[in-house]
Amino acid sequence: MNDLLVAIILLPLLPGVLLCHALGRANSPARRRATAWAAGAVTLTALGLLLLLAPAVFAGQTLLLHLPWVPDIGLNIGLRLDGLALMFALLITSVGSLIVLYAAYYLGSDDPAGKFFALLMLFMAAMLGIVVSDNLLLLVVFWELTSISSFLLVGYWGPQRADARAGARMALAVTGGGGLALLAGIVLLGQAGGSFELSVLLDRGDAIRAHANYPLILALILVGCFTKSAQVPFHFWLPEAMAAPTPVSAYLHSATMVKAGVFLLARLFPLIGDTTAFQYAVGGAGLVTLVFAAYVAVFKHDLKGLLAYSTISHLGLLVFLLGLNSPLAKVAAMFHVLNHATFKASLFMTAGIIDHETGTRDMRRLGGLVRYLPWTATLAMVAAASMAGIPLANGFLSKEMFFDEALRAGNRISMVVPLVAVVFGICSVAYSLRFIHDVFFNGPPRDLPRVPHEPPLFMKVPVALLVVVVVVVGVLPAVTFGPLVAVASTAVLNQAPPEFKLALWHGFNLPLLMSAIALVGGLLMYWALQNRFDLHLQHPARVTGRLLFNRGLDGLTSLSRRLTQKTENGSVQRYLALLVGAAVVVGAWAFIAGDQPSTAGSRELLPANLVAVLLWLLLVATGGALVLGHRRRVLAVVMAGGIGLITAISFEALSAPDLALTQLSVEVVSSALLLMALALLPRTTPRESSVRRRTRDGALALLGGAGVGWLAWLMLTRDHDSLSWYFLEQSIPKGGGSNAVNVILVDFRGFDTFGEITVLGIAAIGVLAMLQGMRVRRDPAPGGQHWSFAQPSLMLRMAARFILPLALAVSAYLFWRGHNLPGGGFIAGLVTAAALVLQYMAMGQSRAEALLGGDASRLFTRWIAAGLAIAATTGIGAMLLGHPFLTSAHAHPYLPLIGGVGLATAALFDLGVYITVVGATLLLFATLGAASKESP
Repeated sequence: MNDLLVAIILLPLLPGVLLCHALGRANSPARRRATAWAAGAVTLTALGLLLLLAPAVFAGQTLLLHLPWVPDIGLNIGLRLDGLALMFALLITSVGSLIVLYAAYYLGSDDPAGKFFALLMLFMAAMLGIVVSDNLLLLVVFWELTSISSFLLVGYWGPQRADARAGARMALAVTGGGGLALLAGIVLLGQAGGSFELSVLLDRGDAIRAHANYPLILALILVGCFTKSAQVPFHFWLPEAMAAPTPVSAYLHSATMVKAGVFLLARLFPLIGDTTAFQYAVGGAGLVTLVFAAYVAVFKHDLKGLLAYSTISHLGLLVFLLGLNSPLAKVAAMFHVLNHATFKASLFMTAGIIDHETGTRDMRRLGGLVRYLPWTATLAMVAAASMAGIPLANGFLSKEMFFDEALRAGNRISMVVPLVAVVFGICSVAYSLRFIHDVFFNGPPRDLPRVPHEPPLFMKVPVALLVVVVVVVGVLPAVTFGPLVAVASTAVLNQAPPEFKLALWHGFNLPLLMSAIALVGGLLMYWALQNRFDLHLQHPARVTGRLLFNRGLDGLTSLSRRLTQKTENGSVQRYLALLVGAAVVVGAWAFIAGDQPSTAGSRELLPANLVAVLLWLLLVATGGALVLGHRRRVLAVVMAGGIGLITAISFEALSAPDLALTQLSVEVVSSALLLMALALLPRTTPRESSVRRRTRDGALALLGGAGVGWLAWLMLTRDHDSLSWYFLEQSIPKGGGSNAVNVILVDFRGFDTFGEITVLGIAAIGVLAMLQGMRVRRDPAPGGQHWSFAQPSLMLRMAARFILPLALAVSAYLFWRGHNLPGGGFIAGLVTAAALVLQYMAMGQSRAEALLGGDASRLFTRWIAAGLAIAATTGIGAMLLGHPFLTSAHAHPYLPLIGGVGLATAALFDLGVYITVVGATLLLFATLGAASKESP
C-alpha cells in the first residue's frame, strides 16, 4: 500500500495536468465542463487514496516509501505519510475538490479553463509533494515548484491586467528568495544530522541543536518558512497576490501555499525546535504578525484585501503557537489549521460570489445585499462568526485554546502576550463584523456594475458544505477533528501529546473571559470606527511593504544599471579578455601558491612517430592560419573544420573510435551550421582592433595556452589511478554491452547524457526564439550578402538523392551496434542530421518547408520533445520498478535461426538521444535557413 503514496502525487501531476490541458484547449462549454470534471475526478481519486491509507495512520503507523534517485548527494524519492502529512494532504485534496467545483462556475467564458485547471493540478501536486516528502531535498524541489506554479496562478490574468503581473512577480521574488535560503538551511541541516531523510533525522534532534551551525540553520530555515507564510516583514506579497482569480485565492489562503511554511515549521520542530532561540524567533514573529495584520485588516475596503490580512493574522497565530515550548500549543495549532481552512475557504468563495454577482469587491459601494443574496448572506455570517471566534463555531474553540496558551506563555515570559492576544481577538471581531455589516446591511448598494442575485446552486454548494463543517465541528469537536488532531500532534512532537480535550464548554475560566472581552471590545471598536472615524474614507498608509519592496527593487535595478555601464561597453572582445585574464590570474595563483610541484613528473613517456609529429605540425599550422585569416569568415570556418578533422584523427590514433566518429560528425554538422549563420553577416570582418588591443589579446592567448598546455603536461607525466578499468570490467555484467564508452553514456552516466540532450534542445529552441521572424536584406555593396539558400546547385541535388538513403542505412547500423561496437544514438543522430541537412539544402528552403507542412520549426520542436520524453520515460520506468533513475536492464535471449541477441533498455534511451539530436540540428538549420531568406 505504500506505493500509493507515489500515485497520490502523480495523479494531479501527470494525468491531471495533461488531461486538463488537452481537454481545455478548445474553449467550448462542453470542453470546459469536461475539463472541470477531469480535474474533479483526479482530485477526488487522490482524496480516496488518502482515505484508504488513513486507517493505518490512525492506528499509529508511519507509511514510508524509499526509491533511490541521486543517492550520491542524498536526493532520493523518500515519501512519508504520518499524522501531520495525512492532515495536510486531506486538507489539500478535500478543499481542492470544492475549489474545482466552485471554479467551474466562477470562470468566465473567455477564461481559458484548460490553463487554469492544469495549473491548479500542478499546484496541488507540488503541495502534496511537500507534505508527504520524507527526503528534505525532495521537499525543497516541491517547495520551489509551489512558488513557480503559484506565480503562474496569480498571474493567470496577467495578459489583461497589470496588477496580476505585478502581484505574481512580487510573490515569486519573495517566496523564491526565501526558497534559496531554505535550500541552504536544509543542506546545512542534512550535514549536521548526517542524512536528508526525516525518518533518520527525527532521532537526531539533540545532535542538530547542539551543532555549531544550529543558529545559522535556524535562521535560514525560518527565512524560508516566514516568506512562504507571509510573516512580518515578508507579509506584503500576500495581499498583492489577490489579483489572482478568487478560487486561487481561496485555495492558496486556506489549505495550500501559505500553510506550507506552517507545515514545515511543524515538520522540523523535533529537529530545530524546543530551544530558547526558536521560541523567541518564531513566537515573537508570530505574535507581531497576528496583531499587526489583524489591525490592518479592519481598515481594508477590498473584501479580498480584508480577508488577506486576516489570513496573515491567523498565520501569525499558528506560527506563535508553534514557537511556544508547550506541547499543548502544538495541539492548538493543528486544530486551528483545520478550523482556519474551513472558514477562510468559505469566506473567500463568498467574496468571489459577491464580486461575480455585483462586479465589485469594494465595501464602500456594497451594502444591503442580504435582500438580493439571502442564502449567501446566511452562509457568510456563519463563516464570519467562526473567524471572529463566536461560540458554536469551530473558530471559537481554537481561539479559546490560543488564549489559554497565551496565558501560559505570559506566566513564563511577559504579561504582554495575553494583552496582545486580546487585542488580536478585538480586531478579529471588528473586521469580521465589518465584512458582514458593510456588505449585507449598512443601507442600499451604491452604483453597482451589475444587478446582484443569487449565484448558481453549485457555486454555493462548496460554501455550504464548509459552513456545515464549521458548525458541526464547533458543536462536536472531539468526534470530528479530534482523532486527526491527535495523530498530527503526535507527528509534530515526535511523541504522544499530553492528554487534551476538545469540547464546546470548559467552564468559566480566564480564556472565556478573554473571549468575552474580545467580543465586546470588537463591537465597540467597530461602532466607534464606523461612527467616529468613518471607515469608508480612504486612509493611505505612508509606508507599506509594497512601497519598500518596489523602492528596493528600483534601487537594485539602478545599481545594476550603473555597474553595467561601467563594466560593459558592447565589446565582445573586452568581455573575452576579462574572462581569459581572470582565468590566467586564478590559474597562475594555483601554480604559485599550491602545494603540488609545478615540475614535470617522472612517468615514462610514449614515443611519437613521424605521422603523429606531422599531424601535430599540421594542427599548429592550421591554427596559425585560422588566427591570421580570421577576418575571412568562410576561410575561418574551413580552417576550424580542419582542426576538428585532425583532432578526430588523433582520437582514432589513441584508440578512441567513438570520440573520433563523434568529432567527425560534429565537424560536418557544425561547419554547415556555421556557414548558414555566417550567411547572415558580411563575408569579411572589418578591422576594428587597434595595435594595443591585438598585443593584449596575443599576450592573453599565449599565457592562457601556455598555462593549459603546461597543466596538461604536468598531468600526463604523472602516474594516477584511473577509473577506466572499472568501466571496462563492469560494462558487460552491469551494462550488457562491450562498448564501454556507449555503456557509460546510456547507463553509468545516463543522467549526464540526459542533461546534455536537454541543454541541446533548449539551445535549439533558444535560437528559434531569437531568430524567428528575422529576414536578411540583401546588400549589393562590396562585401555585402550575396549567398542565397533558395537556389541550390544541380550537382548538390543529384548528390543528395544518393547520399540520403546511404546515410540513413549507415546511421541505423551505427545505432544498433553502438552498445557493443563504436557507434550509438548520438553519432547516428549526427549522421542522420548531416544527411537531412544536405537534403534540405538540395531542395531549397521553400520546397523543404512546403514538404514539411509549411512550419518546419514546429515539427522539429516536437521531435525534440519526443526524444526527451522517450529518454525520460526510460528513466522513470526504472524508478517505478524500484531502481535508480535510468537504470538499464539487459538480457541475451536465444532466437531460432538467429542465435543469441543482446537486448537492453538502454537502446530506448539511446533512441531518445537520437531523435533529440536530429530534431535539434534540423531546428537550428531550418531557423537559420528561414532567417537567410530575403525579406519582402
